[in-house]
Amino acid sequence: MSSAMDSRTAIDLARGIIMGQNPCKAEEAFEILQRVSSNRKEKLHDIAREVVLGVAGNAGTTHFEP
Repeated sequence: MSSAMDSRTAIDLARGIIMGQNPCKAEEAFEILQRVSSNRKEKLHDIAREVVLGVAGNAGTTHFEP
């Protein structure tokens, strides 16, 4: 479960980064990630982590309050 949440966090952060760099909506940013993932034949969450690492220097983490 934790792995899935970390993947989702990376995807959401990457989507936000793409939206900030390009004037586009969330759906379009996600489509960009999907297209790159398909073209490179890599998993979407791996592409998202690369985007986040390139900007933030870390992959981002999910924090839960008990």
